This record gives sequence, structure tokens and C-alpha cells, in this order.
Amino acid sequence: MVALTSDQYLSPEEYLELEKHSDIKHEYMHGEAYAMAGATRAHNTVSLNLAIACRNHLGDSPCRTYMADVKVRLSAGKKFFYPDLVVSCDDDDDLSLSYVTQPRVIIEVLSESTEGFDRGDKFKFYRTIPSLQEYILVSTTHYSVDCFRRSEGKLWILESYQGQEATLKLQSLDLEIPLVDIYATVDLPEIEPEFPSEIDE
Repeated sequence: MVALTSDQYLSPEEYLELEKHSDIKHEYMHGEAYAMAGATRAHNTVSLNLAIACRNHLGDSPCRTYMADVKVRLSAGKKFFYPDLVVSCDDDDDLSLSYVTQPRVIIEVLSESTEGFDRGDKFKFYRTIPSLQEYILVSTTHYSVDCFRRSEGKLWILESYQGQEATLKLQSLDLEIPLVDIYATVDLPEIEPEFPSEIDE
């Protein structure tokens, strides 16, 4: 992400107004807006495949799937991020807003320029959202999906899915998605599976 060149602090309200009229999406942290890079075709295809799987599964349930243009609001409006996909099951979500505050699942499709932030600080920020149950990181270079799942206390469990035979399990949505469906029409190499591990804050 690249920060806008400005010495002036942007309030959350000013940032949201800026986004309404901007041709480029920006994420927001502590008074600064950061321009987002464009996505590759592989990134877009993987995101679309995941959105279709989630939407078809959730059907007429209270949970809603949002893709690309809907932000997640954190820290009382001090941060706004654009996940590639977000699923919210909050009955109080105002559909007229451009953001959600109570996501259940957040999915980030990785790119070379953002992977470090998605795995590091962004995940640290996302973990502060009480409603969040699963955080999914999806590679665009291999059949590889990492699912961080909330456990007891501050513990998050990492379950890693590798290879064309694997199936992503989203426990919070009671949904299973084969990786061959996630990567449909995207030509990728196979990789060896890895063992799951645990992380703690």
C-alpha cells in the first residue's frame, strides 16, 4: 500500500467521503489513507470462485457474502480495510453502509506486495474483532490455503490445506470447498502438504 501524500490528518468521516468519489480504493489507518494495488486475473478468479461458493451455500440464511468493495471497520473507525471477501452474519448490519463491523469470516487472496501485511499486522488488527471466527489466506501461486480459526482465549489455530485433493473447511459457516473449485480455471503447480500448527497472540 502507498500512503497518500498529505500532511493533513483525515478523520474517518473524511476518509469515507473521499472513498465515495475516488477511482482508486484506499485503506485507512489512524488518519492516513493508503492506495491499494490492482489485482491480477488469477487473484480475481480465485476471489470470484470463493464468493460463488460462499453465496451459493449461504442462500437465504442471515449471513451475507461481500466481495472487494465492502470494507471492514475496526477500532471504532480508526481503521478500515478492504478484504477480498467478508461474510457477516450480523442482523444489525446496515445494508446502506459501505462497511461491516461484525464479520464472521474474512478471506484475503494473497499477492506478492501484500502478503507480509496480510499475514502480519493486518491479522493482528483483525484478531481484535470479537465476531471474527476464521481468517483465510489464499495463495495465487500454489494450491495452498491457510485457515486461522479462533479457539479459546486468545489462541488461534492454523489449519493448512495443500494440494488439489484438499478441501477447505469453514467451520463457522458449516461449509467445505474443494481446492479444485477455489482454483477452477487457474493453472497452478502442486506443492507438498505441510503440517498444521498453532499461534497465539
